[in-house]
Amino acid sequence: MKIAILNGSPRKENTAAMVDAFKAGAEEAGNEVCVLHVGRMKIGGCLGCEYCHGKGEGQCVQKDDMGQVIDAYKWADMVVFASPIYYSAMSAQLHAAIQRVYCIGKPAATKAALLLSTATGQTEPVEAYYKQLVAFLGMESCGVCKAVGEENKKEEKMAEIKAWAATIK
Repeated sequence: MKIAILNGSPRKENTAAMVDAFKAGAEEAGNEVCVLHVGRMKIGGCLGCEYCHGKGEGQCVQKDDMGQVIDAYKWADMVVFASPIYYSAMSAQLHAAIQRVYCIGKPAATKAALLLSTATGQTEPVEAYYKQLVAFLGMESCGVCKAVGEENKKEEKMAEIKAWAATIK
């Protein structure tokens, strides 16, 4: 299976450790994995201009890094959304990358998973959004993994994420 991981964290640690553990487990299971650090890419929010559904023929009017993400959406059998939680929401960078898929309609992927890094444990709003998103996109959810507080720095948690990813085929 081809798995695209969208890491929405603008930072180089915490969520990235979860992404690395997931990637290692998924690759050990024979999956092909690409990681896009959308949190550090230049991706603007959807303008709602409808250029993509008219003259653009599926191409967004904005010329930024989203082209790489669109390619991953088209390539992947599974998309993993990874994000820190800020003010009860996923990162703005990841949310922009999700919204901008509007230009192609729906990703080719049929499966999805969610990795969350949070200091407080307040994950319910993001999990609810994820469930709605997956249902709307017609994807099967393969689950949610959360690292609360310092868990995203602990070997036990990384081993748990790696083992979980190794079961996905």
